[in-house]
Order: sequence, then C-alpha cells, then structure tokens
Amino acid sequence: MKITILGCHGSEGILDTADGRRSCNTCGFLLNDSLLLDAGTAASALSLDEQQRIRHIVLSHLHFDHIKGLPTLADNLSEHIHVPITVAGIPEVMNGLRRHIFNSNVYPDFFTIPSIERPTLSSKDLKPGNAYSFSDLEITPILVNHTVPTSGFIVQHHNSAFVYSGDTCATEELWDEARRAPHLKAAFIECSYPDSLATLARTSKHLTPASLAQEFKKLDRPDIALYVYHLKPAYKAQIVRELRALQIPTLHITEEGQTLTI
Repeated sequence: MKITILGCHGSEGILDTADGRRSCNTCGFLLNDSLLLDAGTAASALSLDEQQRIRHIVLSHLHFDHIKGLPTLADNLSEHIHVPITVAGIPEVMNGLRRHIFNSNVYPDFFTIPSIERPTLSSKDLKPGNAYSFSDLEITPILVNHTVPTSGFIVQHHNSAFVYSGDTCATEELWDEARRAPHLKAAFIECSYPDSLATLARTSKHLTPASLAQEFKKLDRPDIALYVYHLKPAYKAQIVRELRALQIPTLHITEEGQTLTI
C-alpha cells in the first residue's frame, strides 16, 4: 500500500527550522493514488492530473481541518470527470457536509452540480463496524472518542493493513478491532498537544505524547510502525521532543511530502 502524505498537521502554518522554512498542512493521506483518507489538504498539494485520479474520499469527521480541501477539489474537477467521486463517512459527517458546507451559501452543492444526473460528488454513509471496498482497499470505520461523531479506520490491502485513529483521546474499540486485523503493519495515531497542555487536550479530546503512549500500548503490538500525525504547528518542537523521549523504537513523525509503503 502506497501512502502519500499531503498534510499531517492539526492546523496550518509555516515553521522556520534548521533546514529552512517548512509548510504544515492539515490532514490528507492519499492511498494508492486514488483514495483520499481525510481531505484537509487535497487540491493544493496535487496537480490537476493527480486530482483526477482520485475516485474515493473517506472522512473521519466534520472538523474543518479534515475537510478543508474537499470544496476546492470538487470545484477543480466538476468539468473534468465523468464519474462522480464517492465521498464516504458516517451519517453525521455526510449530513453535516450537505447542511454546513455544500449548502449553496458557504459553497456550491457539488452533490447536485453540474447536474443532478452527473454530479461531481456522490455520498455514501458508512456504518461503524462494517467493511467497505473502495479503490481495491477494504476500509472499516470504528467509532472513537472525540468532541463530534468521529471514526477511525482499519485499512486493508491484500496482505497489509494499518489502523488510523482519526482525532481521538482515550478510546478502546478501535484498538480491540485493530488487534484482530490480519496483517497489521502500522498505526497512524494523532498527537495534538504537548504534555504541558494535557488539560486542553482532554477538553478538546486529543492526545499528548504521554496519552498517545498509553493508547499505543493498548494495541499490544510494539513491533508495528507507529506514525504520529496531527501535531499542532505552534507546539511542534515541544511535542517532537516529548515524543522522542518516549523511546518507542518504531515511532516515526510524519511530514508533508513523504511517501510510505506499508
């Protein structure tokens, strides 16, 4: 499974680092060039040709940093594709998209234009715990613990699988299901704030390095790769120091532009 990281932060910003300026983009992971897992970053990181290869978009929840790139992606593609792109998520996500974003006030309704017969986007409701086939990938949504209805995902492709937390704080069912997943090779787990902001993290239902370590232990799979994402740019340096201090041998901090093979 090929994973291209278009965006992997919990907000946007430009950071000055020892290697120069680095752009932090909101979460968007392109799988096998044709499925977008969350859409915080999409059109701004892909050429028009690359955008046209996307056939499915699977969303974890409705927060803006996970859907921000979807309206402009639809705008770019409305006259360049002949088959609608399937946008999938739990019902609360799909209903919220129609009510709050594609409502002809905030943005045109690309679920009905250019025409009802040939829209740019089509919607599919996902039932937690059920497996769905998109772009030759099997994706199972599992509810997690966030401030709005949110699902993580178990993603399987042939003899390889990974678990994606979505935005969450302490949760159980996702790790229970992931432990049973055949061929589990990696975990993508969010970490939004440093440990000094643990109260804010609990209030906003996010993880810090200390609580991420507790969640990773629940998987009981210390051998698999741990990819940490959703770092808030304003606290990135501190979060990175605390993550490295955990001394988890398989831990990797994701960055925009990386391509991973799982």
